[in-house]
Amino acid sequence: MKKLTLVLLLAIAACNPKKEQVDYIVTNANVYTVDSTFTKAQAFAVKDNLFVAVGTEQQITEKYTSAKTINAAGKTITPGLIDAHCHFFGLGMNQQVVDLVDTKSFDEVVERVSAFQKTNTKTFIRGRGWDQNDWEVKEFPIKEALDSLFPSIPVVLERVDGHAYIVNQYALDLANITVDTKISGGEIVKVNGKLTGVLVDNPMAMVDAVLPKPSVATQAQALKDAEKICVDYGLTTVNDAGLNKQTIEIIDSLQQNGELDIRVYAMISANKENLDYYLSKGIVKTDGLNVRSVKVYGDGALGSRGAALKEEYSDKHNHFGAMVTPVEEINNLAKRIAKTDYQMNTHAIGDSANVAVLRVYKSALKNTKDRRWKVEHAQVIAPQDFDYFKLGIIPSVQPTHATSDMYWAKDRLGDERVKGAYAFKKLLDIAGVVALGTDFPVERVSPFLTFYAAVARKDTKNYPEGGFQMENALSREETLKGMTIWAAYSNFEENEKGSIEPGKKADFVILSDNIMEVEASKIPTIKAEQVFIGGKQVK
Repeated sequence: MKKLTLVLLLAIAACNPKKEQVDYIVTNANVYTVDSTFTKAQAFAVKDNLFVAVGTEQQITEKYTSAKTINAAGKTITPGLIDAHCHFFGLGMNQQVVDLVDTKSFDEVVERVSAFQKTNTKTFIRGRGWDQNDWEVKEFPIKEALDSLFPSIPVVLERVDGHAYIVNQYALDLANITVDTKISGGEIVKVNGKLTGVLVDNPMAMVDAVLPKPSVATQAQALKDAEKICVDYGLTTVNDAGLNKQTIEIIDSLQQNGELDIRVYAMISANKENLDYYLSKGIVKTDGLNVRSVKVYGDGALGSRGAALKEEYSDKHNHFGAMVTPVEEINNLAKRIAKTDYQMNTHAIGDSANVAVLRVYKSALKNTKDRRWKVEHAQVIAPQDFDYFKLGIIPSVQPTHATSDMYWAKDRLGDERVKGAYAFKKLLDIAGVVALGTDFPVERVSPFLTFYAAVARKDTKNYPEGGFQMENALSREETLKGMTIWAAYSNFEENEKGSIEPGKKADFVILSDNIMEVEASKIPTIKAEQVFIGGKQVK
């Protein structure tokens, strides 16, 4: 009898193997895994910073055990959200300057600068966020008010897109900019032969060169400030479009010391110091940092009429915009980068800039495989040029640009040319993937505004009622992929993040509402209630 009992106990034990211990289990969830079949799940287990299993609640709880269980209360969970094109460090630095976003006139800009100066003792004043397209008088400002109020301190106020400054005379003098100064790749704006203080694209660097550089402590605080903002919106990875060696090393140091959790895909700025150092060093990859791409500027921005167009601007006779970097230089850069493992990511807004960059890519990538070079923005493309994206070139686009620019884009481009602008669906159909970002702080940080702009093609004021060029709207599934797995793919990281699958980093977000089913108008108000990076809860 004892032998029979022992046999039965052994048989029961064999049928009920010991459960595997994990760090925690998430149950009662509505999980969009964003795997290859867009599978949904109810639960998953996390161990050693990775997803170890994903499935039904029964499947997970029968096989795994943990002292900690997170009951998601039926809430929607997505992979950690990735912003495929932003200025993360710039966002942090912006927390230390005058906020000029949503100003309705240049008078209001001046008022904000004056208020800022009263509570700050800086030796110079910087601000960012003005946009003359939001003003009743939709023209570039003139510096006289700044000269009068600030005669002995440099004032540098950056346009929302980062492609123009309005500066005072003190700053112009400091940079040795006069009416006779000549510089290609931009414009020193004059009216009646006099300097207005507006600098578009390349001349801005002359001012930057004479302003004090931020200290290491200032940069470190800026990165921490930016992380807090981004994590609050559910972002777990950011692609910073243009960083220098010092800032990249500060990011790495903060991450290694446990002071920065957010993951950073760093595009190095295409200056000599960065290129000489990183292209010879090779890819730099840690758990939180990936340095393997070069950010190049093709042209300027459409809002400041710096985007390079094939035909003149519809609202400015005989004006075509300009290439910030000459095509010959872009070609030489491409040849150099193609000999390395680095990716080339080039800013291109106008149709002339886009085709120039696409032609360079086609030539440089001949006889290469899986290079995943990106066109950042890919904003205005002539009908005959879309097919270049069949060559494995990835369009990295920002849906909220469409909803911000639609008020004046047709004025700049005309009825026909605007049809090839913000063509996200057409780009997706041809390229097979799109990487979605915001370009913050040019736009708001919120990925939920990105999602809404992609699917609804309207702003939060419900304009235009039927959506802007709805033939180029993305589906919700396409949009979520563009903010997760496709963005990860564009970074060569699709095997480690971008979906909730066993073996991948446990980056995920618990949302306040089901982003895939909630009424479209409610998408912008969705909150990231809990955020996890590498299994660690960071919100």
